Amino acid sequence: MLQRWLFFLLLPLLLAACERHHPSVPRPAPSVYFWRTTLSLDGCERDFLRHYRVKKMYVRFFDVALDADARPMPVATLQFAQSLPDGLEVVPVVFITEPCLRHAPKDFATKVAKRVLQMVETHGVRGVREVQIDCDWMGRSQAAYFDFLEKVREHLRESGVGLSATIRLHQLSMTPPPVDYGVLMLYNTADPTHPTGRNPILDHRDVRPYERYLPTYDLPLCAAYPDFRWNRLVGEGRFKGFLYDANLSDSTLFLPLNDRTYLVRQSRYVSTYVGSTAQSDVHLHVGDTIFVHESEPQEIFAVKARLSRLRPELHRQVILYPLDRRNIVRHKPANYRHIFQP
Repeated sequence: MLQRWLFFLLLPLLLAACERHHPSVPRPAPSVYFWRTTLSLDGCERDFLRHYRVKKMYVRFFDVALDADARPMPVATLQFAQSLPDGLEVVPVVFITEPCLRHAPKDFATKVAKRVLQMVETHGVRGVREVQIDCDWMGRSQAAYFDFLEKVREHLRESGVGLSATIRLHQLSMTPPPVDYGVLMLYNTADPTHPTGRNPILDHRDVRPYERYLPTYDLPLCAAYPDFRWNRLVGEGRFKGFLYDANLSDSTLFLPLNDRTYLVRQSRYVSTYVGSTAQSDVHLHVGDTIFVHESEPQEIFAVKARLSRLRPELHRQVILYPLDRRNIVRHKPANYRHIFQP
């Protein structure tokens, strides 16, 4: 009888000992991504950093893409127009397109690491403790990507700098990359080129299929949530582009069906940003549809609450993507406090 009593008394302790605990992100703090090609903050953005006590900024330094000769080359390099506020830890980020991994020369990793560190030194960026690599790698490129990360990590270690990486939802089902920790990207959860009206920025229905991998994913993680808006043009049965600067209140050109859907009333060419690297014009046809998608605070709250139960330490650090005054003015301060709350 005594043995049975002791068993039930100790059972909670035994279960707790068996529960998986993951190390947390080093130096967690409210954080933001900066994803423009010119480093310049206006007063609204600086006030945001102060008000929410943001201590880390993940700054995109450059992208790497294949040139016309299929060679990986840096593009869209960041221009430093201002210095950053004091007390802000800067994490340089390099976005690498997946085809680069299949065409990378032997010294590719060394060149990337050296270029980041050289930019840090040239522009006097203080307090850099880590570098982050952003890449939508697949199973076919996993070996090449992991080898690349190992070499980058080895080079950075000589300067006392760590390495992190972004983790997309589909990558949770694969082996974790060889980095210090990962940032789980909880935005762009669906394909924006799919010609439907569903919100591809963040929808809990697109997150749920990957939740089962989260408790056992063997890498420290933090979470990144969206704070942006898309005007997505769909016509002729296909995605045609993002209309970032479209004046949807122009009733001569757009017919509102509701506050999130518009029909094109007049054919014309307009400037649009298609994909991630090319500026071009797109032809609006009468009857084309524009879907307005925003990062919805209530959707973020729902996803955050659910994932916190599956992985409690996930939200010790929350990152907003990206820092931009056009997004800041759309939301109430209480929403940001809730998002940043561990």
